[in-house]
Amino acid sequence: MKHSVSTPPGGIAFAPSPLARADISPERRVYLRRIQQERQLIAISRVGLLLLFLFFWELGARQGWIDSFIMSSPSRILKTLFSLADNHIVMHMWVTLYETLTGFTIGAFGGVLLAVLLWQSELLSKVLEPYLVVLNSLPKIALGPVIIIWVGAGTRAIVVMAVAISMIVTVLEMLEGFNSTDPELLKMAQTFGANRRQVFQKIVFPSNISTLFASLKINIGLSLVGVIAGEFLVSKAGLGYLIVYGGQVFQLDLVMTGVIILALMAVVMYRCITLMERLVLNGRKK
Repeated sequence: MKHSVSTPPGGIAFAPSPLARADISPERRVYLRRIQQERQLIAISRVGLLLLFLFFWELGARQGWIDSFIMSSPSRILKTLFSLADNHIVMHMWVTLYETLTGFTIGAFGGVLLAVLLWQSELLSKVLEPYLVVLNSLPKIALGPVIIIWVGAGTRAIVVMAVAISMIVTVLEMLEGFNSTDPELLKMAQTFGANRRQVFQKIVFPSNISTLFASLKINIGLSLVGVIAGEFLVSKAGLGYLIVYGGQVFQLDLVMTGVIILALMAVVMYRCITLMERLVLNGRKK
């Protein structure tokens, strides 16, 4: 039985809530209501925990329990943020966001392509595996001065730093996912005469969509780490530049404000990838 979708005068159609459907059993209705209540409780608890943390942070600073000069306080951070609104804070945020998304995109695409190449050649994969493990374990920040000399100071060095940190993780995770594809599905496709390219397109890659998005969720944070590390070393703009500048002139309110903005940016970018994952997975189910 199909349910009609109500269309309000504005012309935007809204799907009916699962709880409003008449064809579900009372037990199912109770289960859905419990799930909905649990989600609401989790959301309220998260917001409440954050507000409680901010309250005690502000209270501790005002009562002298913590040194407000070193630890700052929510009110001082908010005041600093408003003062930065007239000091090109949006420009600094855009610079960091641009460098992060550029490094993230290059690292993701490059990592997936390299993983596909290694999956196609088992011999090449075995030869390069120890080198990939070493590169993954190597602190990329230690290569910062070398990268600056190779590609020059500025945005290019910062983007290369982000790519260096995120790409190897993508390669290792995607290659592991490709190699872990259900062998029974692979044997069935080979039985029907599918070549290796067809097996990859129809089975291997579709089976690892979740692995891809899991890798993207990790890499967006790693790319941001690489960008900030690069901005610490060489930059004239960006949130990393503001944090370093604040530390040099002992404006720790500026340092904490930069850290808070970075945290909010990381959350927003992570949520965007989560939303993209949900849209892709829901589209595959249809």
